[in-house]
Amino acid sequence: MASDCEAITLVSEASPLPDLRRRIADSSASACVNDFGGKRCSDAAARDPIENDDVRVPEKKEGLVLNDGDQGERGVGRSDVPMKFLYRASAPAHRRVKESPLSSDAIFKQSHAGLLNLCIVVLVAVNSRLIIENLMKYGLLIRTGFWFSSRSLRDWPLLMCGLSLPIFPFSAFLVEKLIQHKFISEPLVITLHVILTSGAVLYPVFVILRCESTVVSGLTLMLFACTVWLKLVSYAHTNYDLRTLSNSVDKGDVSSIYLNLDNSQGVSFRNLVYFMMAPTLCYQPSYPRTTCIRKGWVIRQLVKWVIFTGVTGFIIEQYINPIVQNSQHPLKGNFLSGIERVLKLSVPTLYVWLCMFYCFFHLWLNILAEVLRFGDREFYKDWWNAKTVEEYWRMWNMPVHKWMIRHIYFPCLRNGIPKGVAVLISFLVSAIFHELCIAVPCHIFKFWAFIGIMFQVPLVILTNYLQNKFRNTMAD
Repeated sequence: MASDCEAITLVSEASPLPDLRRRIADSSASACVNDFGGKRCSDAAARDPIENDDVRVPEKKEGLVLNDGDQGERGVGRSDVPMKFLYRASAPAHRRVKESPLSSDAIFKQSHAGLLNLCIVVLVAVNSRLIIENLMKYGLLIRTGFWFSSRSLRDWPLLMCGLSLPIFPFSAFLVEKLIQHKFISEPLVITLHVILTSGAVLYPVFVILRCESTVVSGLTLMLFACTVWLKLVSYAHTNYDLRTLSNSVDKGDVSSIYLNLDNSQGVSFRNLVYFMMAPTLCYQPSYPRTTCIRKGWVIRQLVKWVIFTGVTGFIIEQYINPIVQNSQHPLKGNFLSGIERVLKLSVPTLYVWLCMFYCFFHLWLNILAEVLRFGDREFYKDWWNAKTVEEYWRMWNMPVHKWMIRHIYFPCLRNGIPKGVAVLISFLVSAIFHELCIAVPCHIFKFWAFIGIMFQVPLVILTNYLQNKFRNTMAD
């Protein structure tokens, strides 16, 4: 049996403490050096669990600690260091330069899912309180007559007007057939198309102004009439352009190889019917098509459409109407009270706008496209990421944007009109139709919608200037 001195000597010789201290010191010296010397931490230090706040549960193997194969310069790392020697008070807690997560240099490199969840929770809590407060103050204001009432029966002239609007596309088809067979001249074709497109808008305006209809019915008819007008203009302009290009090819002025001409069927009534029903405003003889109709998908989207339409009606009846009815004239009441009413209307109005956008541009147009097997379903882009007003108008309503580009903007440029004037003409056309859709159903001609749209032109100039000035800063 060994003596006590021998036992102490054996323990001292077998103790790994001096060797561990040496290895830990060497590892720290080689892995992390002074930043002022211009050097950086090695890969081993960059993967250090303390440094990166990546506290992993170490894997124990034969009484040793494994740190995911964290090795030093010679392949011998700290995987063989016992747990009791790791994460000591003497280990350095700060090893390199780091930015705060919300600093300007690191904010866009972080995930903000937690903040997004917090915003959703706050929105749900705040809006739940507003819903309860509104119900306690007004009660349930939705009535059965919201969707259909005896007053709706008086709107039958508007219904008949809407049902008779297909006469104008059919007449445009007859005009195109006549020019195809060389029965009429090109100037007469242009004159007839101008008469037909003008009548497609003026006829509903006359009916709405002569009849005392509801605002919703008048607005629906005007939107339908404006859609027919846009489609007829595209139909006439595209067919005219196809004839022009075909004549150029026949004369040898241009080769058909450089033109995407797809007019093998000529003027087809079937193509016109499909175009008038398709979720697009730009006519072409053929469209990209999908292979089948997903019936289950269509049913799910219809259910969503009904739900969000009901939510829109609920917000209008329960929130917007009481606020408007309890408000004074903006020019006759207290100025601060008027500002408070406007701010109170801003939140429900924003919700109504978002619901209407989702119901129409996402749900309804996709349902229509699925039923018709219409392939191109880019009805909107990520307008919520727009940095300027110009980008917003280019992305939020793609059918109208493509129509403007195709039939207003580029034709102006081809005729020598400057770019700025072409943009102004595009906004002018948009402002006129916005005014028609608002003023005619409401029987109020104050040009508020027209001024609002035309006011976007200086906003486009201003936001483009700010975008160019602060391109490389947080203003983006």
